[in-house]
Amino acid sequence: MPRLLLALPLALLTLFAQAEDAHHHEPGQEAALAAHEHGSARLNLALDGDVLEIEFASPAMNLLGFEHAPRSDADRAMLAAARARLEQPLGLFGVPAAAGCQVREHSLHGALFEPAEAGTSEHSEIEARYRLQCSTPDALQGLNLAALFGTFPATQKLQVQLIGPRGQQGLELSPERSGLTF
Repeated sequence: MPRLLLALPLALLTLFAQAEDAHHHEPGQEAALAAHEHGSARLNLALDGDVLEIEFASPAMNLLGFEHAPRSDADRAMLAAARARLEQPLGLFGVPAAAGCQVREHSLHGALFEPAEAGTSEHSEIEARYRLQCSTPDALQGLNLAALFGTFPATQKLQVQLIGPRGQQGLELSPERSGLTF
C-alpha cells in the first residue's frame, strides 16, 4: 500500500510537468517534444518514511553529447559510461551516507539502451527510476546534486518536484545552486 501512495504523487507530478511543457509548443507537438530541452532535465523525488523514490529524465544530449544511435566505438563507450554512472544513484544524487540508503529497485529506459529501437527519434530521452530504502531516514535532510552536474556538465538546469515531510515543492537547480532540502 505505501508504494502505491508514493507512485500516485510521482505520477501526478509527471503529468503536471508534461502538461506545463505542452503549453510551450505548437498543437500536435506535445508527444514529440514534451519537456525536451537540451541543457535541462527533470527530477521527481518522493520521501515517505524510510523510502526515497527518485525519477530522473533527461535528453540524451545532456548525458552523452548525442541523441542518435551509437555510430562509433567512442559513442558506445559514452553510452556505457553514462549507463554505469546512472546505475550508481547514491553518489550521483548526493544521498548522504549517514542516511544508510540502499537501492532496492532501479530501472533505465531510453531508445539508446534498446538496440532494436535505437535511432528511432531525433530527440532521445533517458529515464532512470530508483527506489531507495534508508535505515536512518532522519539523516536524509536533503541532497546535493553537484555530482550530477559534474558528471553530466551539459545539464545546466534541473526542474525538481519534491514531496517530503514538509509537503510538496518545486524548484530549479543549477551547477551553482545544486542543493535541496526535504
